Amino acid sequence: MDAPQDYLKDAAIFNLADKRLSGPEADRERKKYRTIWVSDIHLGTKGCNAEMLIDFLDSTDSDTMYLVGDIIDGWRMKKKFYWPPEHNDVIWRVLKRARRGTRIVYIPGNHDEMFRQFTGLNFGRVEIRRKAIHETADGRRLLVLHGDEFDAIMLSHRWLAYLGDIAYTTVMALNRWVNAARNLLGLPYWSLSKHAKHKVKNAVEFISKFEEIVAEEAGKRGVDGVVCGHIHTAEIRDIEGVEYYNDGDWVEGCTALVEHFDGRMEILHWADEMAARDAEDEPMPAAA
Repeated sequence: MDAPQDYLKDAAIFNLADKRLSGPEADRERKKYRTIWVSDIHLGTKGCNAEMLIDFLDSTDSDTMYLVGDIIDGWRMKKKFYWPPEHNDVIWRVLKRARRGTRIVYIPGNHDEMFRQFTGLNFGRVEIRRKAIHETADGRRLLVLHGDEFDAIMLSHRWLAYLGDIAYTTVMALNRWVNAARNLLGLPYWSLSKHAKHKVKNAVEFISKFEEIVAEEAGKRGVDGVVCGHIHTAEIRDIEGVEYYNDGDWVEGCTALVEHFDGRMEILHWADEMAARDAEDEPMPAAA
């Protein structure tokens, strides 16, 4: 049986990234942050907004980057292999950051749980961890983990989670058609699934309960706050003295959580960032 290091070295997806079959990085000024958190990218699915994520990676830099789970969607890839060049570009850019000296910490989630067996190992200068403690610039201790550990549906009814995944995939297919039409009309990206989730009472209640459970458990562990992903809902809120942060996803909201060099935390909505940048780049109308 191959050693874990040999398995990782020969993994097809990572080999693709190391063959340099990637497009050039955009030549633009990068915004620098102390720390970046991203999760729920779901590479290997058609719902992944890889091009928008590539734009984000080409526009930002950080001392540390946390990949907070569901980076690669093993559930979907077991059913059908889907890996366009853009998904390879994402992996290549992350590995290139690691080679440049950025500390990369990968915390697998439930969709990429196959990598959890390699917890404690490093691959391509990427640290694979089950969870992590991050200390902010102003001294706060944050527990970083994917979050499926606190999902009652995932823990007690795994079959229901798979059923929900099928329904979610259907909604995301509709989302792609909606945004293809909006693109033809010159309209910016808009998430149908995110809009629907905020309108459905049960979904709102589930999200709120999830956030409260995660914050409560983090408080029991003696930390100041918690950073997670999993539910595809970016959020910053204080829950009974515990700071709750969710970095969102790159399927619906296309968001990242960042820490500035003074410890201030912020959620970046990348569709809005791109729209603002494009507006600045538009030439001024000529004077009459």
